[in-house]
Amino acid sequence: MRIVHVTDVYLPRLGGIETHVSGLAAHQGRAGHEVHVLTRARGTAPRAADGPFVHRAGRAALREVLRAGRFDVVHVHVSVFSPMAMSLTAAACAQGIPVAVTAHSMWPDSPALVQPAGTGLRLARRPVAWSAVSQVAAGPLRRALGTGVLVDVVPNAVDVAWWRARPDGVLSSPYAGEVVVTSLGRLAARKRPLALLRALRTVRELVEPEVQLRLVLAGEGRQLPRLRRAVAAWGMTDWVDLPGRLSREQSRELLQRSHVYVAPADLESFGIAALEARTVGLPVVAKAGSGVREYVDHGTEGLLVGSDHEMALAVAALVRDPALRTRIAAHNASVPPATTWPFAVDRTEQLYRRAAALAGRQQPVLAMDAAS
Repeated sequence: MRIVHVTDVYLPRLGGIETHVSGLAAHQGRAGHEVHVLTRARGTAPRAADGPFVHRAGRAALREVLRAGRFDVVHVHVSVFSPMAMSLTAAACAQGIPVAVTAHSMWPDSPALVQPAGTGLRLARRPVAWSAVSQVAAGPLRRALGTGVLVDVVPNAVDVAWWRARPDGVLSSPYAGEVVVTSLGRLAARKRPLALLRALRTVRELVEPEVQLRLVLAGEGRQLPRLRRAVAAWGMTDWVDLPGRLSREQSRELLQRSHVYVAPADLESFGIAALEARTVGLPVVAKAGSGVREYVDHGTEGLLVGSDHEMALAVAALVRDPALRTRIAAHNASVPPATTWPFAVDRTEQLYRRAAALAGRQQPVLAMDAAS
């Protein structure tokens, strides 16, 4: 098959859409498909042997690539605001190409905000196979599109073997003797890194002074300068690290040195970094209303909370209680999550078959399970 992914954002920028699209494209490439990515995101990166062909351009030029590509399916990946991707969705539908659209973010749960995306663009009336990355994200999308529009769940995925593998030799941790609390991701306001910093101030007050506590808040984004100022102003420089952007290998090494992972966002549609931490074996603390709840059960894989204060109490409980940490970590290390690549690839195949049926085409035969 000739598969094309359409996304406003892509590597080298890191985020949920970027990580998922690159991983899915790699699996499809290893299964023998010809995979392309259309994006307006700037940047360069060498193409891997099984990687996609990446086309970076403006909307008009990408529309021409779409028209000339003779693609069997167009898979569009959208956030709350993805103008180029939405435009190419309409263009693909006009050509009669099977189209699948996956929402990777939480759409605003307000009719006034979702109406322009749902009814204004009339996407609900087009032959599109819709999906979201979690049930939490699917809810507002269904309300935006209206009754009668089916929205599947096609989750993000994790490579369990890779995240559990340890590099040759022994990790020489700079955090020996400390209880390390970690959070990874883009440092944007909606991810709420400043709220996490405030919560950890409370944790430090709740935990006995003799407990050596360390917070590592890794990532890049517009909030980083503000976080640095807050760490200095609040007297946290001796136990808070802001290392900036980490590579995939550095992220794995950090998680393997850590004891607790925290996902502070309220509007988290899925939380790939939290899933990776849970796969490594860390107890995860997250908001109960976020997409994290779909792979973290309270008391089993981590602790789910309803407020920032409860988040501080949950982190403090894990820091102060080694037995609780060990019990949850042992479960996470021995029981892999269900949202692995074989599962996500199977769901993606079903989505493509539905897209083909909606477009009135013969359902494609996908051999993507060979990549699992």
